[in-house]
Amino acid sequence: MSGAPEAETKSEKPVTGPVSNPDALEVAPGTAHEKLEGWIPELASDAEIREALEKAFDYRGDVSITLKNGSKIEGYIFDRRSGQTLADSRVRLFPAGSDEKLSIAYADIAALAFSGRDTAAGRSWEAWVRKYWEKRAAGEKNIGIEAEKLD
Repeated sequence: MSGAPEAETKSEKPVTGPVSNPDALEVAPGTAHEKLEGWIPELASDAEIREALEKAFDYRGDVSITLKNGSKIEGYIFDRRSGQTLADSRVRLFPAGSDEKLSIAYADIAALAFSGRDTAAGRSWEAWVRKYWEKRAAGEKNIGIEAEKLD
């Protein structure tokens, strides 16, 4: 034996413990979406305004925003920026029927309504698989993956 330290060798150890089904590992849980279509939240406090606009950002349909000056804008919210105050916070949207981008301060919003249809409602992977198995159980043949029309 010499005084030099021995080199460490990595040995392959067998995997122990329960073996997972690789197919089960491929499935990730989806996001649960609230049914917000038609909802008109109360905007009594700063926290309620912020929470409602976060939900509006996640919503996959148009919302109607009534401003404190009385004007109304309907459109799709694609961005929001939360600041220290409502005056510093902004929501950005595409007004219905336009490619224009509007930016509105949270402080200018008097009311919010989830007015548009949620275009992704019922169009989850789980819904497609359920429909596939229903068709297959009914004896249909040549069932394929086809996107549903968005209207």
